[in-house]
Amino acid sequence: MFERPISDPVLVFLICMIIFLLMPMAMRFLKLPGLIGPILAGILIGPHGFGLLHRGSTIELLGTVGLLLIIFIAGLEMDIEGFKNYRNRSFRFGFLSFFFPFLIGTGVGLWLDYSLAASILLGSILSSHTLLGYPIASRLGLSKNKAVTTAVGGTLVTDSLALLVLAIVAGSVSGELNAMFFSVLMLSLFFLILLNVIGFPLLTRWFFQHVTTEGITVFTFIFVLLFISAFFATVAGFEPIIGAFVAGLALNRLILERGPLMNRIRFTANALFIPFFLLSVGMLMDVRLLVSEPRTLILTGLLVTGVIIGKFTASLFARYRYRYNQAEVNVMFGLTIPQAAATLAATLVGYDLGLLDQSSVNGVIVMILVTCILGPSMIEKYGRYILLNEERRTPEQTRTRSERIMLPMTSPESMQGLLDLAMMLRKPEIGTPPIYSLGIIPPSVEIEKEVARVEELLADASDYATAAEVPVQAVTRVGHNVADTMGKAVIEERITLVITRWKTKKNMPQRVFGSIMDQFLNQTTQSIMILHRKQPLDTLRRVLVILPKGMYYTAGFSEAMQRIQLITKNIGATLCCVTISTPASIYQDYFAQMKPDLQIKVRHTESWKALFTETLSSLENDTLVVLMSCRKGTIAWHPELNKLPTKLEKSTEQSFLILYPTERKQMEERGTTATEIPLETLIKKEGKQR
Repeated sequence: MFERPISDPVLVFLICMIIFLLMPMAMRFLKLPGLIGPILAGILIGPHGFGLLHRGSTIELLGTVGLLLIIFIAGLEMDIEGFKNYRNRSFRFGFLSFFFPFLIGTGVGLWLDYSLAASILLGSILSSHTLLGYPIASRLGLSKNKAVTTAVGGTLVTDSLALLVLAIVAGSVSGELNAMFFSVLMLSLFFLILLNVIGFPLLTRWFFQHVTTEGITVFTFIFVLLFISAFFATVAGFEPIIGAFVAGLALNRLILERGPLMNRIRFTANALFIPFFLLSVGMLMDVRLLVSEPRTLILTGLLVTGVIIGKFTASLFARYRYRYNQAEVNVMFGLTIPQAAATLAATLVGYDLGLLDQSSVNGVIVMILVTCILGPSMIEKYGRYILLNEERRTPEQTRTRSERIMLPMTSPESMQGLLDLAMMLRKPEIGTPPIYSLGIIPPSVEIEKEVARVEELLADASDYATAAEVPVQAVTRVGHNVADTMGKAVIEERITLVITRWKTKKNMPQRVFGSIMDQFLNQTTQSIMILHRKQPLDTLRRVLVILPKGMYYTAGFSEAMQRIQLITKNIGATLCCVTISTPASIYQDYFAQMKPDLQIKVRHTESWKALFTETLSSLENDTLVVLMSCRKGTIAWHPELNKLPTKLEKSTEQSFLILYPTERKQMEERGTTATEIPLETLIKKEGKQR
C-alpha cells in the first residue's frame, strides 16, 4: 500500500485532497494565487520529484475534465452582448496574440537548427494560451469588463489558429496534407459549429420546458452536451477545448449566471476537477534536466522570454489602439500568458511525430510552469486596481442603499420563478442583504396546519436559493388583512423591491390584480414586480418593454430601466421598448444620457389598440413582455393599464412582468436621485416633436 508510487485508490485520493486543502492556504500565506499550489505540489510528489504519485490514467482523466471545465465556464460567463460590441477588438487581439508569439517561436526554432516543420510547431506552441487565471478574474467580478471580454473572446481566435497550424503540421509530416484533408477539416468544423449554434440551444430549451430546470438531472444533461461538443471537436481534427468553449458560448444564454445550476457547475469545477488538472501539469515537470542539459536551459530561457514578449506586445497594442489603462493591459496579459491546454497537446503531438526531442518537451514544461505562475499573479494583483478605479469613477453608487428584496410566497409552483428573478436583481457583494421570503398566515381554526404549510414553503425557498449560495431570510406574519400585513412587513424590513406572482380574480373584473394587490399598491411607494411566468426565464431570448405616455416623468423610471437591463443581461436577451403615443426619439435621447449606458432599441406605436394588432400579436413565445405601469393618480396613469394585464394573459402566450417604479417619496427617503434628466428638457423635446 505504501510503496512508491502509491497505487491504492483511497490513499491516492486522500493525498490529492490534502494537497487541494493545504496548498492554496500556503499560497495565500505567501501572497501568491492559490492556483499555483497544486502545480508546485505536482512537481514535488510527481514522478520527477519524490515519486509519491504516478501520473496515471485516473489523474489524466480528472485533469482533462478540469481543463474542459475551465474553458466551458469561460464560455458560459462570457458577456455575449459585450462580445458583440467588441467583437472586432477580440478578433484583432486574438490574431495579434497568435501572430507575435508564433513569429518569435518559429524564429527560435530556426535559430536552434530545428527543421522548418518543428520550428513552425514551436511557434504554434508559444502562440496558444489557456484561460487558467479566468476563475480569479471571475471571482473578482471582472467577467463583464471590456478588456477581459476582449481577451476571452480573442482566446477562441488564438487557440483555433494555433490548433489549425498543429493539424496542418501533423498532416504534412504524416503525408496526409492534400485537398481531401482540408475538405474533411472544414466540413467537420462546420458541423461542430452548426451543432452548437442551432442544435444545443433548441435541445436545451425543450429540455428545460418539458423535463426539468434544476437538480441532478439538468446538471448531468449539461455535462452530456459539454462532452458531446468536446468529442466532436476531436473528430473534426481540433482539440476538445475548442468544443468546450463553443459549447459554453452556445449555452451562455440558457444558464442563469447567478442561478443554482451555474453555481453547481462552478463549485464542481473549482473544488475537484480544476485542481486535478493543475496537479497533472506539475507532474510533467522534470527540474533535473534543466541542470544536466545546458541546451534545455537555453531553449527554456528563449521560450519563456519569447512568449512573454509576444503576449505582452499584443496587450500593448490593445492599450494604444483601444485606450485601455495599464491595469487592464496587465490583466489581459495575465489571461493570455498561461500555457497549458493547447500547449501540452501540441508538444505531445510533436514529440510523438519525432519533431521535438525530450529537451524540447522539458523546456515547454518549464515554460508552462512559469507562465501558470505569472498569469494568475498578474490578474490577482492588477484586477484589484481595476475594481478600485471603477469605484472611484462612480462614487454616487456607494451612497445608495443596497437592494432589499421581498418575495411573498403563496405556492410552490411560483417559488422558483420569483427566486430566479430576485437572484438576477440582487448584487452578489459582501454586505448585501439577503432575499426576504414572506409567509402570511391568516388566523383560522386550523392555524397549526397552516403554519406548517407556510414553514415548509419557506424552507423549500431557502433550499433552492442556498444551491446558488444566495442567503434567504424567512419572515412570517399572522394577520387577517393580507395587504396590511404585507405593507407592515415591507416597512419593518426596509424593503425596496417586492416581487410577487400574478394571480387573477375572475369574480372581480373591475380590479387589476384582485383586491389584495390593489390595496397593497395603494399603501406602498416601493417598486413592485408582478410576474406571470409561462416558461423558465432562462429560455427567453427577447425582452419587450411597453412604455405608456409620460412614463419618463415618473420618479423611479431610470431605476426601473436599470433593473430591466439587469434582467435582460442575466438571461442573455435583446431589449426593445415600445412607446405609446410618444415619439421614440424622446426615449432614445433619454436612454443615451442614462448611466450606465443602456443598449436599447426603441419603437413607436400610435395607440393601445395598435399595440395589440401590430406588436403583441406577432411576438414569439420566447419573449418576456414587461409592462411599465404606475399607480392610479400618477402622471403616467391611463385607464388601459387596468385592462392590459388581463388582455396579455388571454391573448398572448408570452410570459409577462408588470413593473411599478418606485415613487418619488420612497426615492427621497433612500437618498437617490428622482430623475437623471431635467423635466424641462424633456418637455421642450416633446413640444418640438409635436
